[in-house]
Amino acid sequence: MKKTFALGIAAGLISLSACNTSPTEQAADNIESNTEAVADNLEEAADNATTEAGEDALENQADAVRATGQNQAEDMRTNDPDTNLSNGL
Repeated sequence: MKKTFALGIAAGLISLSACNTSPTEQAADNIESNTEAVADNLEEAADNATTEAGEDALENQADAVRATGQNQAEDMRTNDPDTNLSNGL
């Protein structure tokens, strides 16, 4: 019973902390989530590729998409003016 109660309290605190994120942080999280999903799809396609070269190309694309998403999200979080000109920050 005590473990269940403690887990419930922990889950509640985590959900409350998620509510306090800024719109900028939420946008950065969305960027990361979306690019991660695209990269995962590319990796799935790589697994189904018929040639080694095709598989390598798709895996490289997945890595590039993932890196771009992480960079964009970090720029969003830090409000780097050099990279955030298109989103108005």
